[in-house]
Amino acid sequence: MRTGAASGHVGYFHETAFYGSDDDYRSVVVPFVDEGVAAREPVLVACRPANERLIRDAVADPCGVVFLPADQYARPTEAILAYRKLFERYAGAAQIRVVGDVPHPGVGASWDWWSRYEAAVNEVFADYPLWGLCPYDLRTTPARVLADVARTHPRVAGTDGSHLPNPGYRSSWTLPPAGPTAFEAGRPLVELTDPTPADARRAVTTACAATRLSRDEVDDLVYAASEAVTNAQSHGRPPVRLRAWAGPTHVLVAVTDRGDGPRSPLAGLVPTDRTTTAGVGLWLTHRTCRDVTMSRDPEGYTIRLTAGP
Repeated sequence: MRTGAASGHVGYFHETAFYGSDDDYRSVVVPFVDEGVAAREPVLVACRPANERLIRDAVADPCGVVFLPADQYARPTEAILAYRKLFERYAGAAQIRVVGDVPHPGVGASWDWWSRYEAAVNEVFADYPLWGLCPYDLRTTPARVLADVARTHPRVAGTDGSHLPNPGYRSSWTLPPAGPTAFEAGRPLVELTDPTPADARRAVTTACAATRLSRDEVDDLVYAASEAVTNAQSHGRPPVRLRAWAGPTHVLVAVTDRGDGPRSPLAGLVPTDRTTTAGVGLWLTHRTCRDVTMSRDPEGYTIRLTAGP
């Protein structure tokens, strides 16, 4: 039988919280952890070291908590795979509690694919008796991230102990708008219109030639560019445009078509045929590139692939 605010809930109870001090953080997270341990529920914590210390120092029984290294999940694809395997280990549990820090620009991480992760897990983890708590620090989290968090979490926990439906939650999802990155301010090293996948592979290989990328990084980016062109030709609308910018240590490839792009946040985050615009190829791209962003603007749908540190 499920306990706490998730009592009677079926599936994933996805909750966020906003805190502005260490005391606020403890007031939300410590009861969540203590109540789970007291109920003999699996309690998992995947937080940055500073927050992990706050939890270890304040909870009644830290031995009843499974502490996971938060930085082991550099990509949301890896987090989804690892959590699914972990949850399967607790098959039969009435409830699993997880509290975790989600990466964002305030802690030096790209946000686009983690924003999609926060939306996608509402479906990805729907089959588990899971209560997930995602606290965000108001001192470091950018406003645009907070806005996305409000849209992707059905519930919100308060520092006063409340657990309420989130009026800002939206069950529908759309690609975010985005302008060019600073790296795209210069003239692209490569620009092709309606390339074949083979054209894309040759062009990106050429763009990487003078960089210090490893052979594996080049191979991964070449594959990703080929997949992006294939998806644009299969699911988008012409013309398809490929551009590439290269610096000494990293390369950015942008593929744009006139279509609408994916209609589900799952695209690229799970190896699935349940969406109409993504499959295993896009998922592998998300697992190998340093960063993958997807956006929609007046020019159409653009996927940006980055390799390098």
